Amino acid sequence: MAIRVIRYTNDGATHWGVVNGEGITALTDHYPTTGVLLESGRGDIDDARRRAPSHFLPGVDVQSPITIPCRVMCQGANYRQHAIESGMDPDNRAFNLFFDKTDASVTGPYDPVERPQHVRLLDHEIELALVMGTSIDGPVTVTDSDLPRYVAGVTVANDLSARDVQLPQGQYLKGKSYRGFCPLGPELVLLEAADYPLLDNLDLELRVNGELRQTDNTSNMVYRPAESLTELSTFSNLSPGDVVLTGTPHGTAAKSPPAFVRRLATALLPEHVMWQMFVRRNVSGPFLRPGDTVTASIRTRDGALDLGTQKTAILAPAATEEVLS
Repeated sequence: MAIRVIRYTNDGATHWGVVNGEGITALTDHYPTTGVLLESGRGDIDDARRRAPSHFLPGVDVQSPITIPCRVMCQGANYRQHAIESGMDPDNRAFNLFFDKTDASVTGPYDPVERPQHVRLLDHEIELALVMGTSIDGPVTVTDSDLPRYVAGVTVANDLSARDVQLPQGQYLKGKSYRGFCPLGPELVLLEAADYPLLDNLDLELRVNGELRQTDNTSNMVYRPAESLTELSTFSNLSPGDVVLTGTPHGTAAKSPPAFVRRLATALLPEHVMWQMFVRRNVSGPFLRPGDTVTASIRTRDGALDLGTQKTAILAPAATEEVLS
């Protein structure tokens, strides 16, 4: 059975603990990072599973289970319907789309996120995040059978994205890395051998103010975790505690126009004019606004594997910012 681990603050001190129902059993040792926990804390975790709770969930402040610094690697258009929604053919696709977010974007599962002053097209992207348990410092071939050697656990991620920066400027890194743009948690779910096959049958669900926006199942991934890690290892190192976001389902606020429309617009208009029109046309669309609340959850239908639910309030910026174009 998977082990539910959280990082939390109580009485001014930060702890790691094992969750059982509403109870939390604190670990006895101190682990400054997620990587150190995964490398040297498994005995402490196993011991905590046998002890009585020391705290209870309603009384603690839950933090991101992924500490920084860390790598946040991402996949794009990795669900069949979202690939179609993005103007791609999932059955005729010869590449896996990778990018990254800076770890400045990492925040807790219940922390509010400020929408930057200059951003109007703030989008949501629920994703299954793989949490690395072993270093990769060269090309490796990862198979389903040895996936447990590399992936220690999973958690819920929301790849928040400023589409009016990402798309007109071609700035994936910038548009996806503003502070707070990567809520993670609430739990780091450590997997045991029988849990790994369940990664192919997880339901993802994201709601905004209670309205269902995104839902899909990991069985509809175009590139599955083992083959994605194999390719990722050819150009990126990974360390324990790093995360790999495996793509988002359809239902994001941004919708790509059909390919022939994009080609026609590119042929007739300067690129910056085309994107100005895109922003103006979409500014009244279903993008996130201050006052919205986003909930994101991942679980199997029968509850055999449950990663918990995030709850993120979108806030207006605290103060006017100076933006460099």
